[in-house]
Amino acid sequence: MAPDTQDRITTFSSLRIRNYRWLFVGNSLSNGAQWVQQVTMGWLVYDLTGSGVALGSINMMRAVFSLLVAPLAGAAVDRYSRRDLMVWVKYFLVAISLGLGVLLIAGRAEIWHLFLFAGLGGAGMAIEMPLRQDAVMDLVPRTMAANALALDRTSWAVMRSVGPGIGGFTLLWIGADGNFLIQAAAHALLILAVYQINFPARATAARAQGGLREVLAGFQFVIHSPSTRTFVLLQWLLTIFIVPSFSALPAIYAKEVFHGGPEVLGYLLAAIGVGGIFGGLLTASLGRFDRRGLLQIVAFLVLCASMIGFALSSTLWVALPLLALAGFVELIYLSTNMTLLQLSIPDELRGRATSVQTLGILLSPVGALFAGIVADIWNVQAATIVMSGTAAVIMLAVAVFASSVRNYRMSEATNA
Repeated sequence: MAPDTQDRITTFSSLRIRNYRWLFVGNSLSNGAQWVQQVTMGWLVYDLTGSGVALGSINMMRAVFSLLVAPLAGAAVDRYSRRDLMVWVKYFLVAISLGLGVLLIAGRAEIWHLFLFAGLGGAGMAIEMPLRQDAVMDLVPRTMAANALALDRTSWAVMRSVGPGIGGFTLLWIGADGNFLIQAAAHALLILAVYQINFPARATAARAQGGLREVLAGFQFVIHSPSTRTFVLLQWLLTIFIVPSFSALPAIYAKEVFHGGPEVLGYLLAAIGVGGIFGGLLTASLGRFDRRGLLQIVAFLVLCASMIGFALSSTLWVALPLLALAGFVELIYLSTNMTLLQLSIPDELRGRATSVQTLGILLSPVGALFAGIVADIWNVQAATIVMSGTAAVIMLAVAVFASSVRNYRMSEATNA
């Protein structure tokens, strides 16, 4: 039974809702499977090709398929049963994971199989991402959306910390083929969790439209809704300018700046993940704190400052706390932004509008490419300082000139 929405919202309040608990468990396990897959794919591609270009191309293939599917995925989320869609996506992921695992066992896997798997996995991700956020908003009261979304992001941060380690261990223990078979089994088990969720009935206004007009409705809403458009662009700001320093540059820092190997890279990634866990838990504990617009701005500026401080650090033990702080405020920013974005979208357009937001993932390779170019021309520290400094200037401009963002209160949306 859902808690009374007038009750005090505590850190784990959303987990008192049975349907949300099942969704939380399913999303957490899915996140873990994705990180295990990322480690396995990276190892396989490099083992088969010895090429860094191939590694980057695999990620680009995933992004391209996501780009092609995302608009249609949003329309599907608004049109069809959330449970049925979740189940069919899981069946799809079971099939491609099992197929690649069997090819590896038989010794028949070639590089094009990995590219195809990455592309099909990206298509599945393009459906899952708006579907997950849509499901959270369906299963909790609007007043608890911030808590539920923050817990969901916290589970993602946990898996970001432990998932790569699990993937590396299982890779050594049972090999890449076994990893893909385990992923197939995990997705199959998650189907059972989905069947435990009772989704509320809702009107599907999308059926009254059709074709291209239905698909484009989400883009049109985002373009013409000032609040939604702003929150989408602010999330893209994180994706373009900050995420590359978390994803593309740590290996360079580990080797060139701190003169270490894989263990130093592990320390850097773990610091980000641990900080993110605490940031997510803090956000989930904020209850009815109203000034979420200001919180979003402050968190982002602290994030930029901590990344610049990290870039200027000369020793690992100074750098690690700054990275942990960066992970901490990143999750505060991301959870807050996601909450304000979801509360600004009407239920009948949620899938399509959210799919526009998820297109920002495709901008991460662009940011990573720019960061790599700056790192090659100058050095990796300059890349982080340029990217983070640019992001900070943009956010300061938002803070000064966009009073609607600075003064935004969550009660404006929850009472809408």
